Amino acid sequence: MKYDIDTWEEIFLTITRNKTRSLLTAFGVFWGIFMLIALIGGGNGMQDMMKANFEGFATNSCFVWPQQTGEAYKGFRKGRWWSMDNNDVLRLRREVEGIEVITPTINKWGASAVYGDKSSSCIVKGLYPEYDKIEVQEMLYGRFINDVDIAEGRKVCTIGKRIFEELFPKKENPCGQYVRVNGIYYRIIGVCVSEGNININGRASESVVLPFTTMQQAYNFGKNIDMACITAKPGVKITDLQDQVEKIIKEAHYINPDDKQAVMLLNAEAMFSMIDNLFAGIRMLIWMVGLGTLLAGAIGVSNIMMVTVKERTTEIGIRRAIGARPKDILQQILSESMVLTSIAGMAGISFGVLVLQVAEIGINASGENHAHFQISFWLAIGTCLLLLTLGMLAGLAPAYRAMSIKPIEAIRDE
Repeated sequence: MKYDIDTWEEIFLTITRNKTRSLLTAFGVFWGIFMLIALIGGGNGMQDMMKANFEGFATNSCFVWPQQTGEAYKGFRKGRWWSMDNNDVLRLRREVEGIEVITPTINKWGASAVYGDKSSSCIVKGLYPEYDKIEVQEMLYGRFINDVDIAEGRKVCTIGKRIFEELFPKKENPCGQYVRVNGIYYRIIGVCVSEGNININGRASESVVLPFTTMQQAYNFGKNIDMACITAKPGVKITDLQDQVEKIIKEAHYINPDDKQAVMLLNAEAMFSMIDNLFAGIRMLIWMVGLGTLLAGAIGVSNIMMVTVKERTTEIGIRRAIGARPKDILQQILSESMVLTSIAGMAGISFGVLVLQVAEIGINASGENHAHFQISFWLAIGTCLLLLTLGMLAGLAPAYRAMSIKPIEAIRDE
């Protein structure tokens, strides 16, 4: 069958012969493909927004800190408070081969940073330079803590984004200025603008970070630490190390091996894995709903084409009588089904892309989010091929029915 101008005119004439019926049929396909595109794009945008909350955070990591004991052990009563110290970090680094980075932290909550006549509430953190491998420190000005600061116990600090905005409303470079934190002056060496929403060690935007050794001396922490942050080597899962880490700490501090309360261990790897599994389930549900809706539209096209074939029984009989081959009838019906499905589907794709673009612009307008709601080019191509396939499948049953019509019976049917 040749697709010349007459053929295309015949296809469009057949489709527009009953405009209302064709429009309602096309709407089923339009809505199905729109739902599929909108759900996929919306799912992508939601995933980007969720990942932005964990941006710059080490996924294969865990955090260990002490709590009250839940069991009595070796003469120590239940409910005993205990503390981790520098030796725990050395012990774990030496005995657990799978650890890549282990760094201690100490915190002082409810502090106040003062510059001139302005003040800001803050969290004071004592960190090592290695903490940057746990949570990336994105610097707007200056630098992060380095090894020389640690070795010399320098009175320097970096400040978070919120503290910077409150103490320096004109947003000038504060590096070299002195800020007073709980009565002690520190020279500002950097401004951190990391904005992750993981609050394991307090928000970076609300923190004043000091060299670990400086904070230990300034606030009389001695050798105690609040938390140990650990990442595993490439190819090693933190889940495989956590039992060994917990065992070593319990043995060093005379804690019952069966005590589930004394050593708190937060496995970030398990948390991220759970989120990945959640979005995998969401993607599967999106495809099920979208394809189901699209299939319902294709079934509607098939039903309408069956009605169209019945209405054109005499026409098909005459075509057969004057020499039309069964293959010509098959191609004609399939062409009409594929054209109707394609036009409706392309309109649905275009409308879906438009809606996703509007949503992306609206959500990213504030500058705080950078979510991408649009579908990929290859997904759009794949969707177009899916439309053509569904259009062909929807026309198969009506086409075979048309092929089975005998010319004499069709003419007599009139």
